[in-house]
Amino acid sequence: MYSKFVLALSTALLTLVGAAQAQEAVEIGVVVELSGAGAPAGTNWRDGIRIAVDEINAEGGILGKPVKVTEYDTQTDPQISRALVQKAIDGRAYAIWGTIYSGSTLVNMLVAQQNGVPQFVGSEAPTIVEKGNPFVFRTSSGAQKGVPALVPYFKDTLKAKKVGVAWVNNEFGRGGRNVFIAEMKKAGIEVVTDVPSEQAQTDYASDVSKLKQSGADAVFVYMNQEESARFLIEAKKQGLSMPLVGEVTLTEAKVIELAGPAAEGAIAHVGITATADQVEGIAAFREKFVKTFKRVPTHDAIKGYIGAWTTKYVTELVGKFDGEAFSEKMHGLCLPATKYPRILLDTCWDNRGEVSRPSFMVQVRNGSPVVIGTVPAN
Repeated sequence: MYSKFVLALSTALLTLVGAAQAQEAVEIGVVVELSGAGAPAGTNWRDGIRIAVDEINAEGGILGKPVKVTEYDTQTDPQISRALVQKAIDGRAYAIWGTIYSGSTLVNMLVAQQNGVPQFVGSEAPTIVEKGNPFVFRTSSGAQKGVPALVPYFKDTLKAKKVGVAWVNNEFGRGGRNVFIAEMKKAGIEVVTDVPSEQAQTDYASDVSKLKQSGADAVFVYMNQEESARFLIEAKKQGLSMPLVGEVTLTEAKVIELAGPAAEGAIAHVGITATADQVEGIAAFREKFVKTFKRVPTHDAIKGYIGAWTTKYVTELVGKFDGEAFSEKMHGLCLPATKYPRILLDTCWDNRGEVSRPSFMVQVRNGSPVVIGTVPAN
């Protein structure tokens, strides 16, 4: 009798241990800019992830395990971001979601690589994928893919012969500026003025004056959110009349909020936008985000959301929690939205972690970004 009791007790304990192990959470480190200059981007990234994690856990987690997220604020400081990626990994993070600022990602992605930890980033500088890091993956295309999509707009729609460039002098800005100038040269369009500015710059009077006197037919604006808003306000003040065209940030919700009426008419090519209501998944995400956070999401919120869901989809394709196997699976992978609906749009990654998907042209009209065209995946 005693032996049967012990056997029954042992079996019960093993069952409880097995159940506990099955429910052990998957640790994820969200390392992102929650304060400092990058806070508008970072808080949207984080909030998009929060929605995704709620959905993922409601659908059974990843391989039957709930997702547990720990958030780390980089303060928009590259060295702090590096230390926090290490801290997340020391805390047994299976994956890292972040950062957004390219200067930070270039520093911290080496830590994830050395530990074999997959990392999804919102960074768009070309150098991110040129380093040969097999564990880093973008959630929207880099400048070397996004900026060339603007060439037909400058050449065929605007029929520009001369252009000016206004850009922020950081890793993000330099990358986009260099690609744009090279593409204009190939298109036979002259760059008549090239105006750099500094991150967190507040006075754009001189920059706008140079552009106004340059004789440019249009201006390419490539800055982070707060800088973009300040530039637009000064451009409106000085009556800068030529079209202002950007990539990624110029027409996003935070810029429009900060710039107010000065953002009216601004145009941008965006890899993904919450205003693409014609895409069912994006419209549903936007509705849920607005209901949850009482504000309109930026593209960074969608990028974070996609990174989280891709982690679930690919881990379950691999069938185990293995960073190296995950990385191998990601390279050359395509996820169609019909089969993986939370990916929102058909999305592919190449062997460098660069992403490819359809994209959009957007213009600010009556205080809101409006999709004015689509661009095929390249």
